[in-house]
Amino acid sequence: MNICTVGVVGAGAMGSGIANLAALSGYQVILRDVEKRFLDNGLTRIEKFMDKSVAKGKITESEKEEVLNRITTTIDLEVLKDADIVIEAIIEDLDAKKSVFRELDRILEEDVIIATNTSSMSISEIAGSTNRADRVAGLHFFNPAQLMKLVEVVRGYYTSDATVEELNTFAKSLKKEPVVVNKDTPGFIVNRIMIPQFIEAIKLLEEGVASPADIDKAVKLGLNYPMGPFELQDYAGVDIGYYVMEYMAKEFNDTRFAPPMLLKQMIRANRLGKKSNGGFYEYE
Repeated sequence: MNICTVGVVGAGAMGSGIANLAALSGYQVILRDVEKRFLDNGLTRIEKFMDKSVAKGKITESEKEEVLNRITTTIDLEVLKDADIVIEAIIEDLDAKKSVFRELDRILEEDVIIATNTSSMSISEIAGSTNRADRVAGLHFFNPAQLMKLVEVVRGYYTSDATVEELNTFAKSLKKEPVVVNKDTPGFIVNRIMIPQFIEAIKLLEEGVASPADIDKAVKLGLNYPMGPFELQDYAGVDIGYYVMEYMAKEFNDTRFAPPMLLKQMIRANRLGKKSNGGFYEYE
């Protein structure tokens, strides 16, 4: 597989980060979202990230401009027909992802890999919406994609060995460390371990055992984690954790993965506009 142009669908925090990473690695990038305002917000995030890199002396101002010039934005999915690989990074909604994959399958050359950045959802089910299930896999980056070293390469039921190998090579070209998830199981590796930790941390808070700050402090100092569970949930977005918990609880048919009541209440309040950010520290 000879990759020159990387397509990214979704210009949110993850999509813009992946687009920035690919451009920093020398690839041409086509970044697509459904509205120009989302693309503008994504480009703003990219510029802010690179401004910090310039300030730290990691790249020059001219190198920053070269990276930005490698990124083309569009609201037209058809423009992705020129991509050599496409990475989907939209909301964690299975029907929405399947809809995008159906359209990409129609648009792209038949040998082009379509990867999903989903953190938990079934690769096999997403692949089933295409006629190229062997060329569909998970390519799960972590936030921020430019800095986090790990990428989970996730096999669907029909994903070919060649597809996995090509994605491993592509991840390494981005200076990432790939791990192969050989079974398409909810949560893959990291979320399968992390989500129960989030749930227990929320239950400790519900029971009044300790504050979010002290739980985070205990985890960071006691387990040598760089961030505590509440810091990490606030950073990633509590809604994302909520959707992952609901999905895993349903797929495993196991209430151990179900979102705690406090998290449900926070999500409801967020939807009603009662909180501006809705993170755990805001709710103290």
